[in-house]
Parts: sequence; structure tokens; C-alpha cells
Amino acid sequence: MAGASDKARFYLENSASELNELERKKIFTREEIVSIAKKRSDFEHTINARGSHPSDYVRYIEFEKNVGALRRKRVKRLGVKAPGSGQKTIFFLYNRAVKKFPGDLDLWMQYIEFARKEKAFKKLNEIFTAVVRLHPTKPGLWIYAAHYFMESQADITNARSYMQRGLRFNKSSENLWLEYAKLETIYIAKIAGRRKVLGLDVDRTKQADDQDEDAEMIALPSVTAEDINPTLGEDEGADEVALQNLAAAPVLTGAIPIAIFDSAMKQFHNSENLAEQFVEMFADFDLLPCLKQILGHILQHLQQAAPRSVVTFACDFRLQFAGIQPTSPMFPSALRTALETLDSAIKQNSDATAQLARLAIRQLLPVLRAVEDAEESALKKVLQSSVRKYSRLLEENSPNGIGDAIADLVESLSRGSKEADARRLVQSSARQYPNNERLSQLQKSLET
Repeated sequence: MAGASDKARFYLENSASELNELERKKIFTREEIVSIAKKRSDFEHTINARGSHPSDYVRYIEFEKNVGALRRKRVKRLGVKAPGSGQKTIFFLYNRAVKKFPGDLDLWMQYIEFARKEKAFKKLNEIFTAVVRLHPTKPGLWIYAAHYFMESQADITNARSYMQRGLRFNKSSENLWLEYAKLETIYIAKIAGRRKVLGLDVDRTKQADDQDEDAEMIALPSVTAEDINPTLGEDEGADEVALQNLAAAPVLTGAIPIAIFDSAMKQFHNSENLAEQFVEMFADFDLLPCLKQILGHILQHLQQAAPRSVVTFACDFRLQFAGIQPTSPMFPSALRTALETLDSAIKQNSDATAQLARLAIRQLLPVLRAVEDAEESALKKVLQSSVRKYSRLLEENSPNGIGDAIADLVESLSRGSKEADARRLVQSSARQYPNNERLSQLQKSLET
């Protein structure tokens, strides 16, 4: 206990001068200073004693956050300059907490979230470096760090580095492979969007040679620093030049997501389940210029690896109208071809009818939602009729009770953050299967 008291006294003495200055400037009263010092003493003795827990640090940090918030209000009202920094105190406490409990991921995440809220970018870099070094086999940490650099810093170079290094330690994580491909696809979508705004034509005819600088790294197409970070330019002119140069790079052709998919297929021995997740993920980027190239490559792979798989038919179905908007005059023809492709697959694989019907419903609902507000049209009627048709096929080929297969699909859509599609399906199905209690409950929960 003597050791704990010595440590507590050391940290308390370091904050004494700051408290005295706060009292001198009348930011806090004498009584308040005494109360703050007493609380700090209690917390310090607790966290420095044997048997302390991460929750003790959390309570201490919450106390300091409250003190800091009150101090900022007083300083603003009085118009004086406050000594010290409440932010620095909290960072110091978080740092002590993760050093004492390096295995507590909740503490690390609270530390990261506080740094993000305070926009302490340099500190965040240090935290991410430390946490992935201590927990390299936690895929979620690598994914979180990569998305932070991509979304908050627009730094694809650092984001890509975290994903690549994460895969070195977590090659068996399907989610990490999918998130890496998604990150690169988001990047393509952003760059393509900026090129469109600037009125630049996308040239996707040129290809670059692949590089393999590291045997443990995925072989990605050659991309320069300017290509992957067009904000490097100091002015809009330089930015536009970088975007023009990007047309010659393979990044806009989907070469990097394709390389990730190919590596994942090798790692997981052509897993059909993983391939299906890739198709679903890519298909969500319906405005992506290179969507057809990506799905086309996946389809070629699947036709060789599993020609009669449901996943192969799913990819073929989605490919028919990939990148074509429902408002395009080309869409009705593409949709007709897609439905013909699917119907042919159902005839050839009667034992997979339920799976294929479920696939069709999942793919058609977003399209139907896109034309929902339009006046009655042939396209809208075809879509509504097709959803009803495949809903019946799904129910007729499912062993569960009447309406349960649709209810399962509604729940799946809802869990997958597709509440609008789930709501659209349950509204039409609840009328078709009025006696199914699950559908009735789902309709109520989705409409509230």
C-alpha cells in the first residue's frame, strides 16, 4: 500500500500548481479546489493499488472530463486564460490505463474515440500503431484503423497499408478480405465521382504491370503516390492534373479489388460462400464505372471453379444490369435478359429453386424501390410481378410454414441494413400471407 500511496502522491503533487492557478484566477472556488483534489486523491489511490480494474480508470477519466467541461464554461464566461489542458490530463490518464491493462480492448477503443472527438490526429497515429502492435490478430482493429484513415484523413496510402499488414497476421479472416476490397472499391467510387464533377473522361483502356515488392503482400497494380492521393496538389489545378493522370492507372478499372478477390479465392480454396459475399458487396456499388469489369471477372472465375453453383448464377444475373440505372432506356432490355438467365438456371437446377428465388428477390427489391415513386409504368409492373412470382417460388420450395421463408428473408434484409427493402417486401407479403404472425410482427416493427 505504501507504494500505491507514493505513486498517488507523486501524481497529485504534479497537479497542485495547476489547481492553485485555477483558484487564483477564480475559475474555481477554494471549496471546489478542495473537492477536486480530494476526488483525485481517492482515484489515484484506487488505480495505483493492487487489484484495481479498468473501470476505475474509466470513472477517473469521466470525472476529469466533467471537470474539464466545467472549466471551459467558466473560462469562456470570465474571459480569462486557463492554465494547463484538460485534454492533456485525460490523454495522460488513458495512456496510463492502456499501459496497465494493455489487453483491454474496450479501454483502447475509448482512448481512440476520445482522440477522434478531440481531433488529435498525431495522437491517433500513435494509438493505432500501439494497439495493432499489441493485438495484431484482431482483424477489427486493422479494419477500424484503415477506415479511419480513409474516411477522416482521405489517406488511402495509410489505409491500404493497415489492410495489407492486417492480412499478414489474419489471412484466415474472411471479413478482413471483404473489408479490404470494399475499401478499395469506395476509393474508386470517390475518384470516379470527382472525375465526373470535373468533366474528365475516364480512360480505362490502359493497363499497368503488376508489382510484387513483398512476397507476403498482395500483388497490386502499379499506382503512384499522386494516383492514390490526388489531394497532394497544392491547388485545384494540380488536383485536376492528378485526376487526369489517374485515367492511365489501373485503379479505375477495378484491378485492385479484382486482385484482392483472386488472392482471397486462393487463400480460401475458391469458397463459394466467400465469393457470394464479394458479389453482394460489389453489387451494392451500382454507380461504379468498373462494376461490370469486376463482376465479369468474378463470373469467369466462378464459371471455371463452380459452373453450376448458385453463386455463379447469382453473379451472372447481377452482371446483366450492372452499372445500368433503372431510368436508362437500356435497363428494360438488360432486366429481361437477367430474368431469362435466372429462369433458365431454375429450370436446370430445380433443387436450388429456393436459393435462386431468394437471390432474385434481394436483387429486384432495390430496383423496385428506385422506381417506386414513378407513375405506373411497364417496368414497375414487371418488377412487382417478378417479386410476387419469386416470392411464390420461394415459399413453394421451402420446408417451413406458409410465409416463414419470406419472414426469414425480411429478417435477413433488416439485419443487413436494408430496412427499406425489408419494409417493401413485408408490406406486400403480409397481405399475401395474412395468417403468418411473424410477418405481422415484422411489419409492425419495421413501420415504427
